[in-house]
Amino acid sequence: MDDELLELQKQFEYAQQAKSSIRLSERNVVELVQKLHELHIIDFDLLHTVSGKEYITPEQLRHEIMTEIKKVGRVSLIDLADITGVDLYHVEKQAEQVVSGDPGLMLIQGEIISQSYWDSVAEEINERLQECSQLALAELAAQLQISSELVTSVLEPRLGTMVKGRLEGGQLYTPAYVARVGAMVRGAARGITVPINLSALWSTLQKLLLEMDGATGVAVEGSFFQSLFNGLVKEGEVLGSVRAGAHWTPTVFAIAQRECIDSFFSQNSFISYDALHKLGISQPVQFLQSRYPEGKHLVTVFVHPSMIEILDAATEDAVERGSWIDSLSVLPASFGSQDASKILSLCPSVQSALKANKALILGESYVFSNGFVKDVYDRVEKEVESFGLSGSSGIMPSDDSYLIKEAKVGQDTNRSSEASETSSESGHKNVLEKGSKKKRGKSGGNVKSGATESGADDTEYIPTKSKKNQKRGKDTPPSQVSDSKPGAKKDGGKLQEGNLNVPSEEWVIQKIMMLNPDFEEQGIDDPKTILRPLASYMRPMLINYLKEKRKALFTENAEKMKRLLDNLQKKLDESFLNMQLYEKALDLFEDDQSTSVIMHRHLLRATAATLVDTLFLNLAKSFPGPLSKRALAVIEALEGKQVETFMSAFKELAEESGLHLKKLDKKLERTLLHSYRKVGLPVYGDTEIWDLTSQVSAETDPVSLLAKVVSLLYVQVHNKALQAPGRAISVAVSRLKDKMDDSAYKVLTDYQTATVTLLALMSAATGDEQDCSSDRILSKREHLENLMPALKGLVLGSSQS
Repeated sequence: MDDELLELQKQFEYAQQAKSSIRLSERNVVELVQKLHELHIIDFDLLHTVSGKEYITPEQLRHEIMTEIKKVGRVSLIDLADITGVDLYHVEKQAEQVVSGDPGLMLIQGEIISQSYWDSVAEEINERLQECSQLALAELAAQLQISSELVTSVLEPRLGTMVKGRLEGGQLYTPAYVARVGAMVRGAARGITVPINLSALWSTLQKLLLEMDGATGVAVEGSFFQSLFNGLVKEGEVLGSVRAGAHWTPTVFAIAQRECIDSFFSQNSFISYDALHKLGISQPVQFLQSRYPEGKHLVTVFVHPSMIEILDAATEDAVERGSWIDSLSVLPASFGSQDASKILSLCPSVQSALKANKALILGESYVFSNGFVKDVYDRVEKEVESFGLSGSSGIMPSDDSYLIKEAKVGQDTNRSSEASETSSESGHKNVLEKGSKKKRGKSGGNVKSGATESGADDTEYIPTKSKKNQKRGKDTPPSQVSDSKPGAKKDGGKLQEGNLNVPSEEWVIQKIMMLNPDFEEQGIDDPKTILRPLASYMRPMLINYLKEKRKALFTENAEKMKRLLDNLQKKLDESFLNMQLYEKALDLFEDDQSTSVIMHRHLLRATAATLVDTLFLNLAKSFPGPLSKRALAVIEALEGKQVETFMSAFKELAEESGLHLKKLDKKLERTLLHSYRKVGLPVYGDTEIWDLTSQVSAETDPVSLLAKVVSLLYVQVHNKALQAPGRAISVAVSRLKDKMDDSAYKVLTDYQTATVTLLALMSAATGDEQDCSSDRILSKREHLENLMPALKGLVLGSSQS
């Protein structure tokens, strides 16, 4: 078989060397190869070279690639394309097949590298490492023109075998160098006795290494130190605990820390959280609760149950003795008021005393027995009576005007207060009843009839402000707005406390110190710190006591206030209705300006002045801002010349005072005129009132008779109630001429002329002529007396008819 092969080889060589008589061009050869490939005579792939003059099979290309790899162990695909003359695409494709078929090769970053190459590189790195003790991976990667990650992946499986060293933090170290640095870490860790941040320790060791190695030294990463340190902790060569990977607490410190805490807590039965913070414990409550399960945590300290028992016994003794105690005086100085409040809540005797109303806690740390507080309060309550219920002097006025004033204030500015609740309800009821009567048209009558109706009606009447004054105006403070608005009840409470003139907290403190000198005798630096919570507790009760006293006072004087208010309202109604009645008679003289002025002034000075006096006497003690302005306007109108101006100003003053004035309507006017005709001018007091007809009939003074007759004539003729001064009688008489027959009018004028003559003689009588004048006066008087029957008959006949 071998012989046959040798023979065939020789024949093939001979055929190749023989010169052919037929030569083919390159084009013909290419076409021939393509034809053979189409006919599947050539049944394998052919690759063109870059020059296009040669064919190469994939197997040959792979063979050439392996040949190049074996030369150095590392070859670039680009270099392979140049060497083989084949396109880079085919080189990459065949290189992938070569690498996939040989586990000792790797294709990385466009290069094929064999394991033998890495072995040789590892040997070189190991030689350099033993010379330098440390190498940086970045430097090696730059020299090998590969990435640091690739260097790491190549070296890691060879560490300890081909490379005698340790890879840490991007650095290669020899075992001797690692042992050296490990010894430094061990020594530094063992020398630390307090908690420390490891990063600060590694910085110190780095500086030390740089000083030792000089310029040839390489900076050591903190992760290298941390790795060595973790190994030492794991092996138990250094004792302690690492928190969050960076905070180191040596065991020696933890032991000393616990011993310090145990010693302080066992000796004092408490420890503050600040002390634990200084010892490096960031969560003191959790630490103490885990170490002392029986303890109790307060706001700033942690206490042993024995501390609670001590305080509990002290407070129980104080409560049983009917005294008081400051819990802070029993507790250590580091305890705060919040700690005292919390520990008191843990004392069994204190809690049971609170539930049984035997004690109370004030100011967070003070425990007072109820008996002690009651004794102090009873004595201060007696002192607080000196404040009184109206005014700082503490003296209650006893006159009626005070009661009227109090009723008005209670009604207008503090309707929601308890003191005026009873009078306010009845007042509103009466207002509604009177309003309904007015709508039905049943209100009317003169003063006397009104008084009779009021006497028959058993309801109480208290004046209230009108709608106009219930609105909040420019001059009206918010506290005087109607209580029907939201929040009025609260404002009413403030007003009530202001009106009560309640004692201040400082006053209560001074009284307690005065009545209980023990507070100062006990040597307390500032007794007010103890008494202020007690005074704050007692002051609301003292205010309620004053309110109750005020309520009792108003209840006691309710009937008297009712009577006084009724009388005041009656007087005002009578005078104001008469004033309106007399005002209508002034219209008869509007065409005579001078007489009209006289009439207006007379009515203002006679009737209006009495009306103003009646109101002012009851308001003299209360003229606040708006009321004072209204009062001044009334005084100015009283000194003026127009009744209408006065009436308007008086109405505004009455409304501002919370009083209602009756308005004269037609029906009421007829009733009053009838009453006027029967009664005449109203007279207050015990004086007997006669009707005009009776007065004229019984009159014996000839001068006084004229005015009464003229008034009665105006009622009969004009249906007007006239009030005329002496200067206007002649004008008033002349206005009756057209309303009377000649004979009657002549009787009236003759009597008026005789009266004027008599008055002139009486005023002119002086000195030596007095005797002569007296005779003439007597003569004229006798003449008038003779005319009186005729004048009386003039009006009495009409009246009787």
